[in-house]
Amino acid sequence: MKYLTRGSGVRKIEGCGDEKLRIIGVSGLEHSIPFKRRHWPGLSEREYRISQGHDAAAVLVQDGEIVAAAAEERFCGRKHTGEFPVNALMYCLAEAGISIDQIDAIVHAFDYSPFAELYSLDPVSTALYTEVLSNESFLRTVHAKLPQFPAQRVYHIDHHLSHAASAFFTSGWDEALVIVLDAMGESQSISVYHAHDGVLDKLREVSLADSLGVLYSLITLHLGFDFNSDEYKIMGLAPYGDAKQFQPFFDGAVHLLQDGTVRIPMLHLNQTREERENYSATRRYLETHLCPARAPEAPLADIHRDVAAALQQCLNRSLEHICITFAARTGLRRLALAGGVALNCTANGHLMRCTAWDEIYIQPAAGDDGAALGAALFAASALDRVCNRRMPPPFLGPEYSSAQIEAAIGEFNGLHVTRFANLKETCKATARLIADGRVLAWFRGRMEFGPRALGHRSILADPRDLRMRDRINAMVKKREAFRPFAPAVSVEQVHQWFEVSPSTKLPYMVATAGVRAEYRTQLPAVTHVDGSARVQTVSQEEDPDFHALLSAVGKETGREVILNTSFNVRGQPMVNTPQEALSTFLNTGIDFLVMENMLIAKVSPQDWD
Repeated sequence: MKYLTRGSGVRKIEGCGDEKLRIIGVSGLEHSIPFKRRHWPGLSEREYRISQGHDAAAVLVQDGEIVAAAAEERFCGRKHTGEFPVNALMYCLAEAGISIDQIDAIVHAFDYSPFAELYSLDPVSTALYTEVLSNESFLRTVHAKLPQFPAQRVYHIDHHLSHAASAFFTSGWDEALVIVLDAMGESQSISVYHAHDGVLDKLREVSLADSLGVLYSLITLHLGFDFNSDEYKIMGLAPYGDAKQFQPFFDGAVHLLQDGTVRIPMLHLNQTREERENYSATRRYLETHLCPARAPEAPLADIHRDVAAALQQCLNRSLEHICITFAARTGLRRLALAGGVALNCTANGHLMRCTAWDEIYIQPAAGDDGAALGAALFAASALDRVCNRRMPPPFLGPEYSSAQIEAAIGEFNGLHVTRFANLKETCKATARLIADGRVLAWFRGRMEFGPRALGHRSILADPRDLRMRDRINAMVKKREAFRPFAPAVSVEQVHQWFEVSPSTKLPYMVATAGVRAEYRTQLPAVTHVDGSARVQTVSQEEDPDFHALLSAVGKETGREVILNTSFNVRGQPMVNTPQEALSTFLNTGIDFLVMENMLIAKVSPQDWD
């Protein structure tokens, strides 16, 4: 018999016939956006994203080890979907070679049950709780998708506790300061924990009424982008602006309190049910006191760049205030971060340059897909069955055999395939094409978990050509021209090109570092306008295949550095299957596609030049 601590009580987890403990964590709220569509008709698609429960995912943890993890969007093709992750869950089972009846528990990364009374104050809130947020609603969804799974094996964990567990139990540390920052949990936006001895003691929390994540997302919406989706675009736009004009606005907008928390008065303006649902009073305030709202696809002007710059500066300042205050109060010198705000690479880079701590760890799937990871790990930890070691690059998704790739190639006409005998030959040919200015897609091994392409589902190019950035943005990614691309670099050479110490490991692409001034003109395609880059380091131990490619590129160019961006186009999740890879390749300006040891072209080799 197995047990899971839950709140102040203990619940049994019935054994499944063997000694292994298998837990699936899930995230997402399937009925969230459909509910909002019914009760608030006529909103824009961007406004329907002002809701909870996006980025559904499933993660399998077996005897405390992470076996498989994937976001549902990679299977259904709907970016940021909150639908119950049945496809991702089935992948996890297949990866482990087990069936659903061998799962001890499904653990959901939300638990609204303590707040049921608060949702009874008006009919719409009552319906929201009953149909979307309640544990009973989730159980109905599980029963609809997995009708044979026993209800007594379904559990719920507080959202921020899930995030915190995802950071601490993958940090490899015995003790740490853990801070969760996102738009909203059940009722909070910031939670601070002292993690030690396998437990997470909450020190402080900040209500969602003072959410830095919500503020950042509302201004993302105000500037013409999507709430709860396009915040990274604002981060990329910010270096083009001048923060001075709007710094006074943001200094007044976010109050840094002596206790290490923040207060955001403009978020308190929303008083009615409608205002709270859509932040309409705050949005009117922004229209009056900040700048006119920008329509989607309207031209970007200097005022939009300046607002983005001031917003990013405000976030940097606020995160530093929170983290330094609690580090000083606790005396803890190790900091672990999770939650959607922890995906802001600029703020993370700013924190990493502070001296208030010895080490910072940012869980690579810090958003709500990673909450599924934390839910499973927390459940395992409650049973003393978690293996806390530093997470390697999260290659936890599906991989495909050469036979499966060959079968997919047979589904398409007009492809020219060159087959290599081994990885060495593949890397040599690929490196030569990169050095010649070609744009390639690289599809190899298990798919990444989290938002970053780390060299298994990537588009690659030579960072030495400034025109490469514009070409990929316009012809391949079909996205905004202001957005930067990241460099992947061998860990052996990272200090040569970037302003970090020798052997610095930045394997998750979650923080910026400065490009050394003398090399900015030599790496223009990955150097942002402010001289920064979102660096990804690659080691032979953690990813030997991608490291081999970087070594081959180094022999061709003298630099073990390449431009790396996710293998997808605008509005499309990162490709998962060989068929998706081939279809995306054929419908973009990508020159070549490398799938395992096969080089695929749209024209015959004699016509490559």
